[in-house]
Amino acid sequence: MRNIIATGFGLALLTGLTGTYVSRQQAVAQTASPTGLIVKASPYSVEETEARFKQILEARGLNLFATVDHAQNATGAGLELLPTRVVIFGNPKVGTPLMQCQQSIAIDLPQKVLIWEDEQGQVQLAYNDPQYLGGRHRLDGCGVEVLKTISGALNNLTDGALAGPG
Repeated sequence: MRNIIATGFGLALLTGLTGTYVSRQQAVAQTASPTGLIVKASPYSVEETEARFKQILEARGLNLFATVDHAQNATGAGLELLPTRVVIFGNPKVGTPLMQCQQSIAIDLPQKVLIWEDEQGQVQLAYNDPQYLGGRHRLDGCGVEVLKTISGALNNLTDGALAGPG
């Protein structure tokens, strides 16, 4: 009888702990951003966010290399995907010095901005954190000022695209 009571108590304790663990894990997953990404909520649709971002790039004289519409590509393959676009842009005068430090960083250049609608209907905008990329490619101090410049520029470009009219 003691074994049954102890087993029952142990199962109840284990179930309670498991439930707490799963709940905590879900809460963390809902608030954590993927490593190395800076994510910002957009008050606009994916299309409007993209258009606003491209207007800012043009106004600043940055090169717009391509836009990848992943949802459109998924449709072409007979699959469904919520609106998901990547805008690829940059400035060789800024990116080249980083590649001179470490050529492997070329895999992350030119810069990219991801714009997508999540399952809750909220539009998000994300980009690679330049400081994270510096660590990923082990720049070890080379290009520190360039990374600071890129960080500031990406923050300003994305904030401008997300700002209210005016």
